[in-house]
Amino acid sequence: MHIEPGLVDTSKIWLSYVTAAGAGGFALKLAYEAARERGMVSLAARTVAATALVFSFFEVLPHYPVGVSEVHLILGSTLFLILGAAPAAIGLALGLLVQGLFLAPFDLPQYGMNVTTLLVPLFGLSLVAKRMIAPGTPYVELKYRQALALSTTYQAGIVGWVAFWALYGQGFAVDNIVAVASFGGAYLLVILLEPLVDLAVLGAAKALHGLSGSRLLEPRLYHGA
Repeated sequence: MHIEPGLVDTSKIWLSYVTAAGAGGFALKLAYEAARERGMVSLAARTVAATALVFSFFEVLPHYPVGVSEVHLILGSTLFLILGAAPAAIGLALGLLVQGLFLAPFDLPQYGMNVTTLLVPLFGLSLVAKRMIAPGTPYVELKYRQALALSTTYQAGIVGWVAFWALYGQGFAVDNIVAVASFGGAYLLVILLEPLVDLAVLGAAKALHGLSGSRLLEPRLYHGA
């Protein structure tokens, strides 16, 4: 996730620090709850896995600049389903930071915007999952329509935040609106593809049912709430 440098002027970028601090604070709350539930070792291991996966998603999977940002297959819903909300959130933030520090330092000024754009939709996805998935249903039993709803929630959130930053930074000029629309349109393919990835990963997890007791995986993956 790379919002273009200069999209938001330095005089306005303070807002990204505020939103990132709020998102980070909520992620820490989730981490505290996850640590209480399964212990610090489990949380740390899942977070390391999420960070490594996020970094590989950014660097290895195809990504293309479109309009005001880049289109990535971030697989936020996959991380959520397999590792849990807290490890996914911290992994997204750390993976993005590692990439910025070592491979893309020009992205660091936009880190607050980018991390907000990745984390807040994940929190929205978590709420949708609680309301949409019956308490007794393990994630390995999800149907395509449910995976699609989760993916759509996450990707629509990303598009919405990118649009917000673009309009906040550059206003409602026609060229800017066209660039935002191009970016949003490109993400339609991701919305269709990500549920298929989710179901493939969940299918593999279901086949490997011996992992159901692993502390390296989200407990809801194999067991109902």
